[in-house]
Amino acid sequence: MGTIAGSKKLKRQMAPMFWRINRKDKRFVITVRPGSHPKSRSIPSAVLLRDVLKCVNNLREAKSSIYGGKVKVDGVIQKSLHHSIGLMDVIELEGTDDVYRLVPKNGQILVPIKIDGKEKSKKLVRVKSKTTISGGKTQLGFHDGRTIITDTDMNVNDVCVLQIPEQKILNVIKFEKNSQVIIIKGANAGRIGTINEIKEGTFTLPKRISLLIDDNTVEIPINITMLIGKEKPAIQII
Repeated sequence: MGTIAGSKKLKRQMAPMFWRINRKDKRFVITVRPGSHPKSRSIPSAVLLRDVLKCVNNLREAKSSIYGGKVKVDGVIQKSLHHSIGLMDVIELEGTDDVYRLVPKNGQILVPIKIDGKEKSKKLVRVKSKTTISGGKTQLGFHDGRTIITDTDMNVNDVCVLQIPEQKILNVIKFEKNSQVIIIKGANAGRIGTINEIKEGTFTLPKRISLLIDDNTVEIPINITMLIGKEKPAIQII
């Protein structure tokens, strides 16, 4: 039987800052395997339990919890220590009432926040690709790696409120003026603003938006933002 490609470990000094690991501990730390989120914007499940949520004391306890099927991501049990957990993912831990969602906050691109148990079946997903397949049907690709074949009218950069794990589209947030977005990268990660203007890209500049944040107007690329709602966020993100 073959093995999954890629290293299972990473030098601690090279790990992203949002992993919150002790860099003066052992030389290596468990890493993310290729999956639903990019390596640079996700946390391996074992590190999330031990170093971010601090639900376990060491890797041995993390293995016991994960291999025992006690960790759900987006309503599905995940039994890999290396599973990539990223933006807007919902984490449930068996034996507790705590439910977490990973969101950008205070300049960090991934921070777990506790959410109401009623919200664990909802998730925001951004449309990254739109393709016409055989039969004239439309296939959408989302930021977390999942795909859906649907007749719902959506375009790239629109956001769906998705029911998980059934993958049922509950609502569509259109990328348009006066919509609310959250910044997902950079020093301003986690800040929320309202779209004033959408500016088309040029040969040297990417497509960008004029964003109103706390009475100040800033211009930033679209690819570092994500829609969250109209007058208010469609789900709990703070």
